[in-house]
Amino acid sequence: QACWSSILQKNRSKIDLSSGDVDGSHTTALRGGEAVGYQGRKKRKTTNAIYLTDRNGLPLAMSVPVCGNHNDLFNIEKHFEQITDFLHQSGIPLDGLFLNFDAGFDAENLRKKALELGIIANIAPNKRNSDTLNNHYFDHQLYKERYAIERTNAWLDSFGSILNRFDTSITSWIGFNYLAFIVIALRKFQKIKSR
Repeated sequence: QACWSSILQKNRSKIDLSSGDVDGSHTTALRGGEAVGYQGRKKRKTTNAIYLTDRNGLPLAMSVPVCGNHNDLFNIEKHFEQITDFLHQSGIPLDGLFLNFDAGFDAENLRKKALELGIIANIAPNKRNSDTLNNHYFDHQLYKERYAIERTNAWLDSFGSILNRFDTSITSWIGFNYLAFIVIALRKFQKIKSR
């Protein structure tokens, strides 16, 4: 994590923060361990973490993972603050940043936390929250750019240690995630440099 933070600080000019995306991801935990719980949709034990990417899909930060039986909004204020604190410490400015979130993140406490941090949350309305459907501005055009984080999920899944979690220690699995961030970033930064 410290190594990744240092890389971010040295390559701030190559990070596109015209907007960004946030998404949660469940990873199958094949050997059990810390922060593991049964996830009904996947019908297996998983670990859930939240990721933040730049406009080009570069993964920038992740939350501390939780048991897979928790949804993306579990302790969301704390987890979102973990992500933003890490980026601030890495010299990444977030004030005025537009962030896309899918409908699973449609919650007032997250909107308030984002506002408090100077971030503009573009959250897809959740139809289950029908009473709040018309209370918040939602930029459809910006939300279409969210495909970038789905592509990022595919990049991360290409790393076997992240696609399926074998580590019983959560610290070790977080380390593998940051190692994947570094590999993805260095590939992208090398392309930018050679242009």
